[in-house]
This record gives sequence, C-alpha cells and structure tokens, in this order.
Amino acid sequence: MRAVLEARQKVAAVRVEELEAELERVRAALAEAEEVLRRRVIGLEQYLEALAEDEAPAVAVVSQRKPVGPRRAVPHRQDAADIEVLSVDYQALMAAALEAGADGLGARRAAVVLGWDSTSASRVEGARARLKRLVERGWLVEEKPGRFMLPASEQDAAGAGRPGGGS
Repeated sequence: MRAVLEARQKVAAVRVEELEAELERVRAALAEAEEVLRRRVIGLEQYLEALAEDEAPAVAVVSQRKPVGPRRAVPHRQDAADIEVLSVDYQALMAAALEAGADGLGARRAAVVLGWDSTSASRVEGARARLKRLVERGWLVEEKPGRFMLPASEQDAAGAGRPGGGS
C-alpha cells in the first residue's frame, strides 16, 4: 500500500512541476501580448492625432472628459503670436509647464492635466507624445529626460510679471 501511495505522490509532484512550467510560459506570453497591445494602442492614438492634425476641424469624438473644441495642428513657435493659437489641451499643458517651473512637467502629471487616467500607460504615453510635439514645435524644451519646461527666455518673461521679480 505504501508503494502505491508514494507512486501517486511522485505522479502528483511531476504534474505540479509541469503545470508550474506551463504557468510561467503563459505568464511570459501574457506579458508579451500586453506589451504588443500597449504599443498598438499608442500607435493608434498617434495615427488618430496625425489624422486630426491633417484635417483642420476634426469630427467631435464622444469622450468622458470635458469638450475641448475642434482639434488643430500645433503650429511652430516662431509662426505663432501667442499661446492662444494652441488648442485648449495644449494651452493647459503650457500652463502646467509654467507652474512646474525649473522642475519641469512630467508625462504622468500631464495626463492628469488633460483629465486622463494617470495610471493608464497608454494615456501617459499619449500625454508624453503631446509634450514631445510641443518640444518639436519649439513651445517647450526637454532639458532633462522626461521633464518638459518652457524655454529659458519664456520662463524669464513669465517671471518678470510676478511680484518681486518671480525668483
């Protein structure tokens, strides 16, 4: 009887090891699939943003956040008179970058400013893409990796209007 029970125990132990190995394989496949999904979501968001930039007024998309008006392309800084040429979302990002000052605005905080879920990787990446677009167009600079701020000349101009020089 003892030999039968020991044999059953060995069979059960082997089955547990097989299932643990399969579980690790499934976890690795799940992580890989989640990464592919994350990249596809970001790619789709960037594609939709590019389409919206190509078309002057875009069709309004139903959203759970506040309406922002028509989407517009982000003009280059040297072609624009003031911040008002930017869409409401980009104006909000510029205001947040001004508030952040020398510390710079991060993508997670930018997602919050845009009214997005800052725990969602795709939303944070979408906010980062918008910040990068502002850098490309000369509105912001990225002196430290992942920290977006106003160019030094604009920070000085913004600080000049504050009481006491804004230092």
